[in-house]
Amino acid sequence: MEKYVLSSKTLKELEDIVIAMDEPKFRAKQLYSWLYTKYASDFDQMTDISKTFREKLKQNALITDIKIKQRQISADKTIKYLLEYTDGNVAECVLMRFDNRPNLTACVSSQIGCPVGCVFCATGKTGFVRNLTSKEIVEQIMIMQRDTGLRISNVVFMGQGEPLLNLDNVLEAINIINDSVGIGIRRMTVSTSGIIPGLKRLKDINFQATVALSLHAPNHEIRQQIMPIEKKYRVEDVIEALKDLVNTTGRRATIEYTIIKGVNDSLSQAKEVLQLLKGLHCNINIIPYNNACNAEFEKPSEEHINKFKFILERSSYKVTVRLERGADIDAACGQLSGKMKNV
Repeated sequence: MEKYVLSSKTLKELEDIVIAMDEPKFRAKQLYSWLYTKYASDFDQMTDISKTFREKLKQNALITDIKIKQRQISADKTIKYLLEYTDGNVAECVLMRFDNRPNLTACVSSQIGCPVGCVFCATGKTGFVRNLTSKEIVEQIMIMQRDTGLRISNVVFMGQGEPLLNLDNVLEAINIINDSVGIGIRRMTVSTSGIIPGLKRLKDINFQATVALSLHAPNHEIRQQIMPIEKKYRVEDVIEALKDLVNTTGRRATIEYTIIKGVNDSLSQAKEVLQLLKGLHCNINIIPYNNACNAEFEKPSEEHINKFKFILERSSYKVTVRLERGADIDAACGQLSGKMKNV
């Protein structure tokens, strides 16, 4: 008999499982608490559950069927996980802490591989394998909490994959993360390369998480050279769809801009970015290119990045330069899984 997998299940699903195991319904609430509040990694840790029921759980259930294949810890305390799913495929997630603040951010993947194929992205080189299920997405957070014993307070869908091309599973995962893991929807961010049908759907449901657009270029010509998705969804149309979303939800968007030397980093291109974003309620996040992703590209100097930032700030946008986390542990998306494929 195949064992029940408990982690990432809703309370209702746990109730169905305990009833199927001929146990009273209240057992589900006990399991729910141990999974989502106490981060139990072993049934013997569930000390307020009878020994008889714990033995039954050992025989009939697993807390998780996903394995930590590899873990890397950075000098800045960033932790990167390579998780192996039951079909042998792997995906990455990262646990980050910023400025010694107590808040912990989980960066999760929505797909194994990625169909978008941005030329500067390590994941783009691996191609697309499959979508992650909602449970597989949630389980990334659960595994990190069980492994560290720490509570995650923020979630960003900025790992492997394009979330809006797996939107049903992503939205279901967000509901579980909100209801069961206990993370507020406004503490979640969903990134996209600009999938217009997905943006329209988020508008229709009045989506209250932050939406981050991976812009990475000041115009259509440059963007289609580094982001093939631009050939399907032109950036001007994407910005209009994002404006409609923001105007409906009242939520400020985030613009992600990976700055690459000699590609999209000129000061005139900074002015083009401002023209492109005119009228959009947003913050801008400049991401210094990670040279480990593709030796073909380079990161601009810190001085040049600051000049680029200054031009953007002159139009009253809040502009930040993302802190580089986990550079010593292959923490850019797709680096770790790419290494494993080459072993």
